[in-house]
Amino acid sequence: MRKFFKILGIVVLVGIFGGTIYFLYTKSKKVPEVYETKNPFVSNVIRKTVATGSVVPRKEIDIVPQVSGIIDELYIVAGDFVKKDQVIARIKIIPDMVNLNNAESRLNRAQLGFDDAKVDYERQQKLYDQKVVSFEDYKKVKVSYDSAKEELTAAENNLDLIKNGVTKKAQTATNTLVRSTVNGMVLDVPIKEGNSVIQSNTFNNGTTICTVADMKDMIFKGKVDETEVGKIKEGMNIELEIGAIEKDKFGAILEYIAPKGKEENGAIQFEIKANVVLKENQFIRAGYSANANIVLEKKDNALVIPEGMLKFEKDSSYVEVETNTKQVFEKRMVKTGISDGINIEIIKGLTKADKVKGEKIDPKKEKKDENKKV
Repeated sequence: MRKFFKILGIVVLVGIFGGTIYFLYTKSKKVPEVYETKNPFVSNVIRKTVATGSVVPRKEIDIVPQVSGIIDELYIVAGDFVKKDQVIARIKIIPDMVNLNNAESRLNRAQLGFDDAKVDYERQQKLYDQKVVSFEDYKKVKVSYDSAKEELTAAENNLDLIKNGVTKKAQTATNTLVRSTVNGMVLDVPIKEGNSVIQSNTFNNGTTICTVADMKDMIFKGKVDETEVGKIKEGMNIELEIGAIEKDKFGAILEYIAPKGKEENGAIQFEIKANVVLKENQFIRAGYSANANIVLEKKDNALVIPEGMLKFEKDSSYVEVETNTKQVFEKRMVKTGISDGINIEIIKGLTKADKVKGEKIDPKKEKKDENKKV
């Protein structure tokens, strides 16, 4: 009996030892690597660059007054449409006291001169009618009278201009009435009635009463990196995506590329402008941010593979293609075309029937995915 248990113990120990050896062997045995495969497929490949910028009116005009004063009346608000020469505001002039005093003094002197000349003229007129004085004497007095009259009128007009900014004879040509210089929409009115304004002169641009722009003539202003600017040219079609208008896309035509770039955040950027093509009844507000998709190159019905499957060796590119034996791959050199960043065109080296080596399949991940499905 003791012999039986002894033999049984030896058998158990041998079994445990053998099981341990088998477990360690299976544990250390390398799991064969499995790779996914994909066939080349036909697709359209578009290589493009994206320029960020905004949509603004081509012509945005600031309306400034020609005289300084206080806004007495304002006839427009932002969003109104105005026509050229339409009155948009009226300015009340606050006269300079020194100039006003000089103008009043000039008027008084002119009045005195006119009254004196008038007395002489009326006396000479009677004497001339009686043929007591000659025509030459009468003519001198008349000229003096006319000159005094003209000086009186000029003094009156000068006083009116200083006090009111307009003469009695030129009510429509007054500088106190501010008029629009173009047709368009009022984008902004930064001042209010009662605000002081200064005129445009050689020292400053003057106070902006309002900004007017033609909202039917819009352009896209953006910037392109120096690595892409050499690939674009005037006349190229652009597709605009405006963040505030998600549903619609707008067409544009590139019409300007800056000849000189500017450094921004360590990179050289070139300004571009494109004419936005608006459809009937389409309206874009000024200042919308937009992205311009510029098509650099396009290939229809091209044989492509995902760009991640492509490998490189020096100046050549290749892929690994499955042979007749499953999961056995061979290197094959290929000639590539354009890429859109996701797929790349294969010009030579592959057919639709080839199975190209892709990413490695993780068994653990597959099991997790299967468990999720269950």
